[in-house]
Amino acid sequence: MAQPAGDLARPGAADLLKLLAPYPGRAAIATRIALICALTVFVTSAYGTPEAAISAYVVFFLNRSDRVMSVVLSATMLLAITVVIGLVLLVTKVALDNPVWRVACIAVLSFGLLFLTSASKLRPVGAILAMIVGFVLDELGSVPFGEVATRALLYAWLMVAIPVGASICINLLISPSPRRLAGRELAKRLRVAARSLVEPEATHDALSTCLREGDAQIGTWLKLSVAEGSSTSADVAALRQAMSSTLAILVAADLAAREPSGRLPASFIGPITDALENMARMLKAGGYPADIELSLKGVQELTPLARIVAEDLHDAIARFAVIEGDVPIEGEGAVDAKAKAATTASKRGGFFLPDAFTNPEHVRYALKTTAAAMFCYLLYLQINWPGIHTCFITVYMVSLGTTAETVEKMTLRIAGCLVGALLGTAAIVFVTPVLTSVLGLMALVLFGAWLAAWVAFGSPRIAYAGFQIALVFFMCVIQGAAPGFDLTVARDRTIGILIGNVVVYLVFTRVWPVSVAARVDAALAALRQQWERLAALPHAGARRAQAASAMAQCAALEQDLALMHYEPSWVRPEAQWIAERRGVLARLGALEGPMFLLAERRPGDAAIRGWLKRLAGAPLQTPDESGAAASADPAMPAAPNPALPNAATDDAARTALLNVGDSRLIQLEHAALNDAAKDITIHASA
Repeated sequence: MAQPAGDLARPGAADLLKLLAPYPGRAAIATRIALICALTVFVTSAYGTPEAAISAYVVFFLNRSDRVMSVVLSATMLLAITVVIGLVLLVTKVALDNPVWRVACIAVLSFGLLFLTSASKLRPVGAILAMIVGFVLDELGSVPFGEVATRALLYAWLMVAIPVGASICINLLISPSPRRLAGRELAKRLRVAARSLVEPEATHDALSTCLREGDAQIGTWLKLSVAEGSSTSADVAALRQAMSSTLAILVAADLAAREPSGRLPASFIGPITDALENMARMLKAGGYPADIELSLKGVQELTPLARIVAEDLHDAIARFAVIEGDVPIEGEGAVDAKAKAATTASKRGGFFLPDAFTNPEHVRYALKTTAAAMFCYLLYLQINWPGIHTCFITVYMVSLGTTAETVEKMTLRIAGCLVGALLGTAAIVFVTPVLTSVLGLMALVLFGAWLAAWVAFGSPRIAYAGFQIALVFFMCVIQGAAPGFDLTVARDRTIGILIGNVVVYLVFTRVWPVSVAARVDAALAALRQQWERLAALPHAGARRAQAASAMAQCAALEQDLALMHYEPSWVRPEAQWIAERRGVLARLGALEGPMFLLAERRPGDAAIRGWLKRLAGAPLQTPDESGAAASADPAMPAAPNPALPNAATDDAARTALLNVGDSRLIQLEHAALNDAAKDITIHASA
């Protein structure tokens, strides 16, 4: 069983090694990022553009795993910075010669862009734009208006345009297509399912990770592949069906791994794993399997749970890419055309979020971040220490919506700052003095960027540390158009980054602190409702798409509860509150597999509603003679699924799934009662 949500500790040494371990594609994206950074340094050196370190750092925000999204994001960033620079050009006439107006303009523009960052689809790049605008207006204050100021604005535009151009060129040359990434991800999941049938204990974590990742990313890759032209509509429809079938395979493999009575004998495991391996090879090669033949003899002689596993695996493999009706996109639950159109329109929405002008948190986030940034800006101006101007930049990089996320990000960034400063200082002392050309500087940047990208594009638990390593390393070693070895520059910029982190921590924990708890209850209620709706869907594709989305949302809730470790005591809810939500989430996670498998056989089964009512706090029912609680009246099952030939006459599978779900609930409930009794005993003895 997975570790209970909320008990996830901060990564230790052993966990850190796992988080830094290689995975397919990690070295490729790190190499691509490093090449783009080195090319950016070459161009900035050739043209002598200022703040080349920021240009190299922007590369980390412009790239994703596939080439289409990377190119689109780069082009969007260039368009946005062009519009923003035009806006800055308009306000410079008012703000340039007047320090008070300049500060006011920085604050107003920062607030506006940060509000858009929180309340609109500008979120990925809004904070970067706010930082660049403030930095440009500050720099313009030191030059007279006229040709010099115009050139400064051009350099500000080039600060983003150069990494954008380098990113587009490199991505078009060596970045993988979204179609290939989707096939690789499906192949990986099939291989994990195959290994779990042979070694269930050794692959438990990998199997849980595949289920928790959901299908949203694969669905996005498939959409992008159509836009790019690397896939036809027919191919995408077949691959969407393959994505749906893969979820069914993973859930069946998870049941076999977690329930000893669901394990398959070797005579079944061999043909199934061979078929899954052959399918994975086809997907990784860029195709998809069709007309798969899999013969499993003696299924009726297996135990009820093992028979469920065998039948589900056989059905999913045999129909792996066979299109049956409309295959819905990720998150669609309706099956009729009108509902699909409504869902699609709702998902697309507009530029602003639905609560953009009703939720005060968007305004508060913009105010807090702007206040922290302006404090840092005025600080280094008043003490006349421009070397620590990185404190101003850091504020925009660190701030997030909730206190826990901000503190977690700050913790990772401080760690990354120290690592980046160590690497940068070592490079200045031992490497930079022997460099004689820009090619040597490019090689140094290539090395540092590769290390930072390895961390930044790995696990989300340590990704922000990689971003900070890159920022500090670039700030240390990229001091101009040629190799520089001024340790004072590295020292001041590192101090500025640390000051920015501290200021953000104080502001976000003392001024309108936002706990992660604010969204947990609403998300839990929505998740229960989603399971109730999806369990009644008659269309297998829609049901599986909704189930994948629900499992991914469960993982997000687990992460939210784990993040509460980072909240200060005056922001974090009481331990009892966290324990109750953790218990509900653990029970929901334990029921995901049985609910999905039962819905596959009998959509709308009353037992699923009974389980969900227990999660909502309904009184516990009395266990029956077999030791399992009666979640629902066995005499009132839903109609069997006609896609399963034995479902009409075989109630043993339903009974077995009810027993699995009820026994898991009882086990968790007893564990919760034992924990509560221990707490009472400890308090009594104290």
